[in-house]
This record gives sequence, structure tokens and C-alpha cells, in this order.
Amino acid sequence: MHILLSNDDGVYAEGLAALHAELSQHFQLTVIAPDRNCSGASNALSLHSPLRIQQMSNGFYAVNGTPSDCVHLGINHFLPSDPQLVVSGINHGANLGDDVIYSGTVAAATEGRYMGLPAIAVSMVGRAPQHFATAAKIVVDVIHMLAKHPLPADQILNINVPDLSYADIAGLQVTRQGRRHRAETMVKTTDPHGRDVYWYGPVGQEQDAGPGTDFYAVAQGYCSITPLSVDMTAYKSLDDMQQWVKHWQANNNNKS
Repeated sequence: MHILLSNDDGVYAEGLAALHAELSQHFQLTVIAPDRNCSGASNALSLHSPLRIQQMSNGFYAVNGTPSDCVHLGINHFLPSDPQLVVSGINHGANLGDDVIYSGTVAAATEGRYMGLPAIAVSMVGRAPQHFATAAKIVVDVIHMLAKHPLPADQILNINVPDLSYADIAGLQVTRQGRRHRAETMVKTTDPHGRDVYWYGPVGQEQDAGPGTDFYAVAQGYCSITPLSVDMTAYKSLDDMQQWVKHWQANNNNKS
């Protein structure tokens, strides 16, 4: 199996190196990652500047773009043939609940799915995680499971791993996304010239973090595996909105 690896922490990130070290023992790999940290990039594409790709001494490829750029470029042009899987990570920090909206790690995986390939995003929970090897081994386990039970065409897997040794992981849990409270206020300060500048404050604390959520699983020492749909249509609302449209059409027909 040929796998395309990417991330949002950049081509020099420890998590990416650990993922490559483990997966290279089992699969053929190509690494295409941003040349800098792109955390929070979400699904951004570089539409107003050209992309450049450079091979590093370790064989990894660095791109002056976003995580989505890296995957798109790799699949759509750079690689001679499509890989069988896209894996994004290992992220330095959690991507739980609402985090997935902003995550460049998750975005690289969704870009792979948009390009027609199965994809996995994997993150380590913690401010300064140490056990990247644990997450890498979990990814190998999940890939082997996917070989027997492929993902639906509109889904990716979002994996969050506690910062524990592989032996200390309580197990795997299939979870839903939890939710955070509203994010903390932004931090206002000044630059050396006395001008106002702003920094993003801490993310919001957990709001929906009960049993069944990704937050709860990792807090109990489990690896959380959340299937995410890349089709964001709110299907439950379609029938109600059809009624809105019929009402609007009836009103407009009466006006005429």
C-alpha cells in the first residue's frame, strides 16, 4: 500500500517523523508537508501565490503552502499515481469536538477524501505530548482494520490518542464529537511601536463531554475514533426547508 503523509505542524514536526518511522515498516510512503507550522489553517488553499515543492535530505517534501495544498498538489500532480490512503498527523495537541473546524490536520485528511481517497487524521492529546510512537502504532492498527472494513466514500476518521504508552492505552472507542464552550476572549497588547495587536486566547472548555464523546474517551485513557462526514448537508432539515420554499412560492404566486 502506498500512503501519502501530511500534517499541519510542518515538515520538521516530531509527530510527522514518528508517524513515518512506524508506518515505513509496513507501507510505502510519500511525505508532503508544509514548510512551516500551519496549525489552524483549516481547509485553506493558496489561490493567490504559486506553490513550490522542495525535497529535503530525509526524502520528505516541503511545500510553501497549507496542509490542503500539500495533499491536493501531491495527488493531483506531483505523484505519478494516486496513493491508496492519506494519513495526516501526528498533530501536536488534540483535535476534539469543535477543534475539527479549524484543524489543518483534519483538513489535510478531508482534502484527501475530496480527491477520492480514504483518509485518517491523527492527533496526540496534551500540550507537549511525548508518546508519539503510541499514536503511530494505533494508526497501523486502524489501517489494517480499514483493509477489511473500508470507509464509506463520504467519511474520514479523526483519531485522538491520550499521551500514554501503547501498553497503557485502555482501548479503542468509537465516539461522536463533543462540544466546547465559547472560546475565551482575545488578548489585547501592543507592539513595539505602541500599536494595538491581538492574540487568540485559550480554546473554550468542554461543554458536551459526557459518555460517548471524544472528550470523554480520551479522559478515560481510550483512543477516540470519530467518523466524520465531509458532506456537511443537514439532511434532517431538508424536509422542513422544502416547506419554507413551498410557502414562499405560494406567497409569490398570490402576489402575481
